[in-house]
Amino acid sequence: MSLEDDDVSTPHGGASGGHGAHARKRGVAGAWADFRDSPFLPAVVLVFILAAAAGLFAGSYTYAMANPTPRHIPTALVAAPDSAEAKKFVAGMDKALHTSLALRPYENERAARRAMEEQTVFAVLDVRPDGVRMEVAGAAGASVAQVLTQTAPQVAKAIGVPVTITDVKPLQRGDPRGLALFYISLAAVVLGFVGSIQLSVHARSLNPLERIAFTVAYSLLGGFTIAAVVDWGLGAVSLPFFESWLILAFTMFTSGMVFTMFNTLIGRWAMLPTWGLMVLLGNPSSGGAVSWPLLPSVLGHVGRWLPPGASVNAQHTAVYFADAQHVFPFLVLAGWSLLSCAVFWFWRHRHPGGRDRRPPAHGAAAAA
Repeated sequence: MSLEDDDVSTPHGGASGGHGAHARKRGVAGAWADFRDSPFLPAVVLVFILAAAAGLFAGSYTYAMANPTPRHIPTALVAAPDSAEAKKFVAGMDKALHTSLALRPYENERAARRAMEEQTVFAVLDVRPDGVRMEVAGAAGASVAQVLTQTAPQVAKAIGVPVTITDVKPLQRGDPRGLALFYISLAAVVLGFVGSIQLSVHARSLNPLERIAFTVAYSLLGGFTIAAVVDWGLGAVSLPFFESWLILAFTMFTSGMVFTMFNTLIGRWAMLPTWGLMVLLGNPSSGGAVSWPLLPSVLGHVGRWLPPGASVNAQHTAVYFADAQHVFPFLVLAGWSLLSCAVFWFWRHRHPGGRDRRPPAHGAAAAA
């Protein structure tokens, strides 16, 4: 090799080293760009999200349901508020329960029973010098009734006063723990947003009105199927069929439109707020598995304003307290439905589905 060749090769070698460093820099940036544009990035993100969701799911249900503790139990008192016997018995119940009976005095047993029918109280105390009569409503809250019936005899024995306990509104035979209504509401909530997800996957090109119409369709059919299987098929609980069917359908529609709203706002990550709102927060606080007086106070109040709680409330009243149905749970479902539909409709151009209805260009038409 000549000297000239050596002189020529040196700058080329230096240039090659510079290109190598530049290539390495471009390689890191390029690798990140490729990873970012690949399906692996969302897959990795999902791994961490699902791990966190699993912990939150277990934690939320355990926190709300594993150890239900009475806090404030609305109780009708048919006795003079300054009655010595009433004060002694109530003080004993508060001490035994580590809580307080939220006493509401009534003039007579009829008025107190009416308050129980309207679900403003969970028990009626008729305290007399010769003993205590306690009436509970298992249908108003099986867990609350169980706590009261277990504690009252112990307190009565401690203060030396006999007690008589009567369940004036028992649960149906096929649903001794009062969970059937929670399960059917849970099914309506979960299948409601799962149905909306499936429409987004398998019927992506539906236009907004068509998407809403098909959400109504699967909600009506799904609500009917749930009610028919539980009532006619299994005989677990006797439902006021038409009313229960419509409540379930309303719940499915609301849940489906909530997902559609979030899908419009944040796209493919819509499952996260939907799952958080409806499952992690809504179902444990619904009062279906554990009555509201036994839930942590914040959950007990928040649950009434969410679709799962509204569904359980409306269904529960329809089955056991038909003469005292409240409008509030229906207003909650209607409010969430209207909000979801309004957001979806107003920002429908952002929804990842739909068909392009613009007429084809003149050239494209001519070519066709």
